[in-house]
Amino acid sequence: MKILRKNLTLQVVLAIIIGIAVGQFFPETGIELKILPDIFIKMIKMVIGPVIFLTIVLGFANMGDMKKIGKIGTKSLIYFEVMSTLALVVGLVVMFIVRPGDGMDTSHAKEGAADVAKITETASQTSHTFNDFILGIVPESAVGALADGYMLPILFFALLFAIALSSLGKTGKPIIDFCEKLSEVFFKIVAIVMKFSPLAAGGAMAYTIGNFGIGSLFSLGKMLGSVYMTMILFVVVVLGAVCKFYGFSIFNLLKHIKDEIILVLGTSSSESALPSLITKMQKYGCSKSITGFVIPTGYAFNPDGQCIYYTMACLFIAQAYGIELSWMQIAVLLGVLMLTSKGSAGVTGSAIITMAATLTSLPGSPIPVEGIALLLGVDRFMSEARAITNVIGNAVATVVIAKSEKQFNPLHSVPVEEKELVSR
Repeated sequence: MKILRKNLTLQVVLAIIIGIAVGQFFPETGIELKILPDIFIKMIKMVIGPVIFLTIVLGFANMGDMKKIGKIGTKSLIYFEVMSTLALVVGLVVMFIVRPGDGMDTSHAKEGAADVAKITETASQTSHTFNDFILGIVPESAVGALADGYMLPILFFALLFAIALSSLGKTGKPIIDFCEKLSEVFFKIVAIVMKFSPLAAGGAMAYTIGNFGIGSLFSLGKMLGSVYMTMILFVVVVLGAVCKFYGFSIFNLLKHIKDEIILVLGTSSSESALPSLITKMQKYGCSKSITGFVIPTGYAFNPDGQCIYYTMACLFIAQAYGIELSWMQIAVLLGVLMLTSKGSAGVTGSAIITMAATLTSLPGSPIPVEGIALLLGVDRFMSEARAITNVIGNAVATVVIAKSEKQFNPLHSVPVEEKELVSR
């Protein structure tokens, strides 16, 4: 019992097991327990805006040199785009090899027509052209960006604030010191909130099993298995190769962030692990400045799990309806997904809305939007794989950028100043 009280990982795992049992044998109770993860996610959202803002500001303040900031920013964005493209391609290749949608009974899609109509209506409220994407990055107000909790506007405002603060030199030192103290307060709040994570994980699992039933796993088992297989393939092979090239082990990194992975498994939201992941990557050896920039930015621009799933889901619907897409149509689909995937990771259920927006915005798309109903029953189970892949992808990105900038020192178990860092 003493080990259980001190070990958050064991608490979350035990809560998930109990949640599965409650959802299976007491489904009505399991559905009611959805309030637990909802409260937890709201508490995380309560602090996530300030946490992202402060980590980026402090990260840039520690860098100091504007040229260095530009270099790291450019390098990170290039890395994100390369990995997102690889994720889309991996999902595409697996779908053409396994073809889980072939022979699928599409009559079930009519049963979920009402749900799809609501999703499409929500998706249609936001336009997804390139101009709208750019405009969406700029917040209406600084306070609104932090209050709404949308990743891209927060990043934009934080970057402007950090650049302005860095240009002040010694004059801005009191503000940096204040931000340091304020950051400590918010991370303390995060530590308090994380104590409720086992309840959230158990409640989320109880709701999922109680609402959809374990039987829903078997009805779309081939697609579900394909998604998990592809995510594992991407993490072990693609990300594993990147890790090996930069001189560290993917499995060692996974062991280090196991608490965050298990938390995401329970809550189905990568957003729930963002604050603690920042702390963990600093303890792993990445500098505070790199971690403070790469992880928040990666959550918006490096959604590897989302990219894989969007490709697979769209092609699954096409295969289920017997639609063969031309290579030009596939290229257009991938291009649109590169745009719509940005900033969509983190929140449970956002993938379905984004996918609806993608299908409705495709010019002359032959893929029926109502086909999304085929995936509604198991989307919750697949969201766990998406979220975990997003977290792992951003953890790898942080180490890669830190190593490439010689700001990685695995000998330190706590954050250290950049001047003390040496390359491995």
